[in-house]
Amino acid sequence: MSKTTHRSRAPEVVDRVIIRFAGDSGDGMQLTGDRFTASSALYGNDLATLPDFPAEIRAPAGTVAGVSAFQVHISDHDITTPGDEPNVLVAMNPAALRSQVGRLAQGATIILNSDAFDERSLAKAGYDSDPRTDGSLDGFTVYEVPMTSLTKAAVTPLGVKPRDAERSKNFFALGLLSWMYTRPVDATLEWIQRRFVSNPKVAEANTVAFKAGHAFGETAELFDHPFEVKPATLPPGTYTNINGNTALAWGLIAASQLADMPLFLGSYPITPASDILHELSRHKNFGVRTLQAEDEIAGIGAALGAAYGGHLGVTTTSGPGMALKSETMGLAVNLELPLIIIDIQRGGPSTGLPTKTEQADLLMSLYGRHGEAPLPVLAARSPSHCFEAAIEAARIALRWRTPVVLLSDGYLANGTEPWRLPDVDALPDLRVEFATEPNHVNEDGEAVFWPYVRDPETLARDWALPGTPGLMHRIGGLEKEDGSGNVSYDPANHERMVQLRAEKVARIASSIPPVEVVGDVDDADLLVVSWGSTWGAVDGAVSRARRGGHKVAYAHLVHLNPFPPNLGEVLKRYPRVIVPELNLGQLAHELRSRFLVDAKPVSKVRGLPFTAAELEQAIIDHLKDS
Repeated sequence: MSKTTHRSRAPEVVDRVIIRFAGDSGDGMQLTGDRFTASSALYGNDLATLPDFPAEIRAPAGTVAGVSAFQVHISDHDITTPGDEPNVLVAMNPAALRSQVGRLAQGATIILNSDAFDERSLAKAGYDSDPRTDGSLDGFTVYEVPMTSLTKAAVTPLGVKPRDAERSKNFFALGLLSWMYTRPVDATLEWIQRRFVSNPKVAEANTVAFKAGHAFGETAELFDHPFEVKPATLPPGTYTNINGNTALAWGLIAASQLADMPLFLGSYPITPASDILHELSRHKNFGVRTLQAEDEIAGIGAALGAAYGGHLGVTTTSGPGMALKSETMGLAVNLELPLIIIDIQRGGPSTGLPTKTEQADLLMSLYGRHGEAPLPVLAARSPSHCFEAAIEAARIALRWRTPVVLLSDGYLANGTEPWRLPDVDALPDLRVEFATEPNHVNEDGEAVFWPYVRDPETLARDWALPGTPGLMHRIGGLEKEDGSGNVSYDPANHERMVQLRAEKVARIASSIPPVEVVGDVDDADLLVVSWGSTWGAVDGAVSRARRGGHKVAYAHLVHLNPFPPNLGEVLKRYPRVIVPELNLGQLAHELRSRFLVDAKPVSKVRGLPFTAAELEQAIIDHLKDS
């Protein structure tokens, strides 16, 4: 145990710190971490976060299964991950300590809510002895702070009920950590007043608890000095802190404005995608219409109907809902209408791990439909990139008249980072020309509208809004005759339509930027191929491996169908290729089959993202094995 004395209070400057808050689900750890993150963003740090929700919704209080955690990495330089090993753990009870201590860096600081370490709580957490006294924490710097009793003492004079007083202890912890890392205070105090405006007594209690925690750090002789992480040097511009789901929602709104058409979302609530529905429902002023459907099938059916009516149709879901939407996705392929299907991936199969991340829906996105039904697939790489990925999905859907699958995952959906607001004038023009005149002359010499007359460049069919005078037409799920859209059972026509739909998707590659290689571009001994949320860890791992003297490069893929046009040539330039994925090797399988390269998977399916250290070791191991 550390027993320091009071010395200089001047902050010690450090270049970065990784802090993890952990406690029961009811202890407010997500709120605490989010507010610490917000104040760090206001301070100007670069940051990345990793919220970690318990898999059980109502796990017994005080048990390891019920621990909720929030990790934030703040720095004075550019970072891409929430960090490998926390330097600081705030543990509100024994279960939080037991579940999180194995993640910590050697010599890390642990701040314990000592009031929670009674005999009953230790037993519920699975401890046979008190870790504070049995030597198991000797490798760490441990501070014991009676957060519960100090909070109660501070707020009880306000007339707050004892139970409500105890609930404010997370704000005591937030105040203490805000002092320890020199975080701005005023913004948090203002936020408390806004957040709890409907309950002034709770707002006052949380304010007092926050100030008490801050004062404890400043006046107690427990801590030697505070720390300071200076603001990061980032490109000039206006920044906001954003998570992946919010960025996706904003990207969809931006896409609808760029396309000059209303946005319609048909969705059924499912973790971790529901926040997109919640966010979009707040923006009716932008012409956004949201429908919380009775099930997944109704959600996508309504979105496809909206697309038929001239809206930017969107449906959001996670893996189990994606499976239910497959029939209507096939219908969208057949109708050749623009539709965006957003899948926030989570651990599976079936209900699986609703609160944990995974990347195991790639093959389902590529092939999970009846018949030959190819469609474009792309994946966001970071929380802020979700905005750009949403616009790109809309661009492809609208220009090529096709449903598009956009993949994110639980890690990106809930993780946050600073995002520089884009120059609106630099965003692409997504406007579409709807058909307004007949496009075909029939055998009787009459000018008529055929729904499957195609653009010679993209093979996209004409899109006519229902009710347009003179453009009555028929579409449906049965195979169509090319051009007229009449139902056709002709074998040759069916093969032609299958080939046309596949060729249309293949031609999208002409509009995709070439894949870029980062690192030792010309002489790498190993190429790492990443997709989706593995980008940040891969970027960090490759940088570490190169600093260690290894010749390594990486290529990140956003477009997964079709692939960038130069991908095959890039893969064949390097003697070894590895593919880190939060699955059992789905992209590696695709690369091996399409390009005949020996792409080796690096798999992880624990419901957690890769760390840079894990991937650095994988790189070294594969270089040794060669």
